[in-house]
Formats: sequence, C-alpha cells, structure tokens
Amino acid sequence: MPTLLISGANRGIGLELARQFSAGGWTVIGTARDVAAATELAALPNTTAMQLEATDGDSIAALVKQLDGQPIDVLIANAGIAVNLAAKPAEVTREDFLHVVRTNTFAPLALAGALKANILASERKIALAMSSLMSSIEANNWATQYTYRASKTGLNAVWTALTQEWKPLGITCGLIRPGMVATQMTDFKGIAVETSVAGLKKVVEGLTPADAGRIIGYDGTDVPW
Repeated sequence: MPTLLISGANRGIGLELARQFSAGGWTVIGTARDVAAATELAALPNTTAMQLEATDGDSIAALVKQLDGQPIDVLIANAGIAVNLAAKPAEVTREDFLHVVRTNTFAPLALAGALKANILASERKIALAMSSLMSSIEANNWATQYTYRASKTGLNAVWTALTQEWKPLGITCGLIRPGMVATQMTDFKGIAVETSVAGLKKVVEGLTPADAGRIIGYDGTDVPW
C-alpha cells in the first residue's frame, strides 16, 4: 500500500487525515512536535508517529535520517499556525509576522526539499501543502488576517515554483484547501473536520500529473489566487 507522511498530525485536520487514510489501508507516518503526547495518532492502525518541529532544521534532519530509504508516495505538509487573526495593521508585530511565515511558508518548503529523495523513490511521487482561501488575493474582499494571509499567499508562490522545478522529475506538486474547519485554530467554527478530510482524501487519491500546480479545495473546486 502507498505511504503518506503528514506533518502536524497530532490534532485537528492532520490527525483526521491520518485516521481516514490509515482506515483506508494506507501506511501513515504522522509527525508531531511532542510525539509522546500524540497518543491518538500513535494508536491508529498502519501508523507511525515521529517527532518533528517543522521550523527547526536539526529536527528535519533527524526525521530525514530516520526515514532513510523509506519511499513516501504522498507528502502533505499540513503543520501550520494562526496568530491573532483579528489584529489591525498597527497591532501586527514583527515577531508574530515572522513566526507565522516561518511556520506556514518556509517550513513546508524545507520539509519537501529534505524529503525529495524519499518522494522520488515512491510510485506516486506527490508533494502537497495546505493552502487556504485566505491565500487568495482575488477573493480578499473582507480584509483582516494579515499575517495568515501573507503566509499562505507566500506558500502558493513557493509551491508554484517547486511545481515547475520538480515536474520534469516526475513529482506532482499541488496545494489543497480544507475550507473553514471546526478545529482549535478556528475556535471550532466551520464544517466538520470529518467532512473536510473525506473530501481532501478523495482529491489526494485522484491526483494525476495533470493536476500539478493546482490549488484544489476539499470539494474538488479550484481556489483562485
């Protein structure tokens, strides 16, 4: 069966991705900053929990060492954060801004780059990151969420570049959008996480090289940006 690696898999969307893919027979590798506390993840069938602080180079290097020779059919760079979404421009701090961009924009690229050999060694060769409607410049008609928007728009840009660089190697890069999901990040407002992930699973399992560069919602529709 194919192997899926999900970062930030200890709760919310990441945990539900691990739950649904493992139930579907996939081999799942889920990462968490505190792997000892990721008991729900570790208890899932066909699943291995591994430690990863996605913004830390040494932590990524340690994960890569553990995964030496392990093919990864699908990478989902899911780990992400949101800080003070309602902040006005004057309330956005340099520290918060850089922290969010480091986690949501840089970390997925760093993780994908580090796992390139593992992805190439697999059959499916798919590298995905978690985008958002907040990444869309075209659809932004209600302002706010400055740091989060910037981080996800930046993610779209770097993943588009990665798509072009890796496409000749046979790697399909794409972005997926979960929608506004009822998790801790959204104060549990939005659609059920099970509904979002069921849609994302269907999208992931149906991906082909022709989908490279798309930003696809959990409902199968493309996200404008």
